Amino acid sequence: MHEVAERAGVSAKTVSRVMNGERYVSSGTSERVHAAAAALGFRPNVIAREFRMGATSMTIGLITGDVANPFYSRIARGAEHALRLPGFSLLSASNDEDAERERMLVTRFVERRVSGLLIASADDDHSLLRNEARLGTPIVFLDRAPTDIEADTVVIDNGGGIRRAVEHLLEGGHRRIALVGDLSRLSTYHERSAAFGAEMAAAGVGDWERYVRADSHDAEAAARTVHELLGLPQPPTALITSNNRITTGALRALNGVVQRPALVGFDDFDLADVLGITVIAHDPDAMGRIGAEELLARLHGDTSAPRHHVLDVDLVVRASSLVPAPR
Repeated sequence: MHEVAERAGVSAKTVSRVMNGERYVSSGTSERVHAAAAALGFRPNVIAREFRMGATSMTIGLITGDVANPFYSRIARGAEHALRLPGFSLLSASNDEDAERERMLVTRFVERRVSGLLIASADDDHSLLRNEARLGTPIVFLDRAPTDIEADTVVIDNGGGIRRAVEHLLEGGHRRIALVGDLSRLSTYHERSAAFGAEMAAAGVGDWERYVRADSHDAEAAARTVHELLGLPQPPTALITSNNRITTGALRALNGVVQRPALVGFDDFDLADVLGITVIAHDPDAMGRIGAEELLARLHGDTSAPRHHVLDVDLVVRASSLVPAPR
């Protein structure tokens, strides 16, 4: 800053005023300071300035699962759009569905003095986050609602989506319906598998448990699971896949299969319409946007009770689920 002041022929305090956008600095002086700063490659260290003033940064931390998954990319996009106008930036990282890594990321984000956290948690122990919330860091949980901490949450209607998928397949005459699920420790798996079991039992299907599979977290594991299901003495005549990556794995396993089972996938995805895949669709952008809006409300002093948002789903019927049940 002193070098900029010397080059512009002004005081260091004048440079500070120009860089902070303060009034009562002439346009000529401001132009000289900016020209000198540009020539010297000087940029003010906003983070250092905020820390010196005892403030948090204008950054929100986002922790999700695999950032390569379009579901999480759309959550980030929705959050960014909501944070842009208020002047916040989004800092994203992936927990890779690992609880230890998630705790490390929480610690690092807090050390960077983020203003708040958006998190799709892979952990079932949120004692670290409870402590950070107690110290004043607002936290919003996305996609997966915690059971051991009171906080704002934004989730999908997991049970409603699965119920609609099961009803649709039952109406098509299917009774041997398989559920290919995600990691069994995730709340989304518990909600979706519980809804599946309740709907199958209500329909009088007594042996539905034998077609339930968990821990098919990625496309490769899902493909193996679907191959195993199709190799059963009485294979399922219909599949429900519980996220977009599992649907991808199922499609790979079904490639070349002559008598393909009906298929419904949770999460819409690119080319699902072209491929004719029936999906349980929802809006990940809205999840990110609502989560960011909740954080902004908390940052502006909202101390009301935690809010729980459940996003609607829509069963988009296409050719893959219209395969009739074998007689």
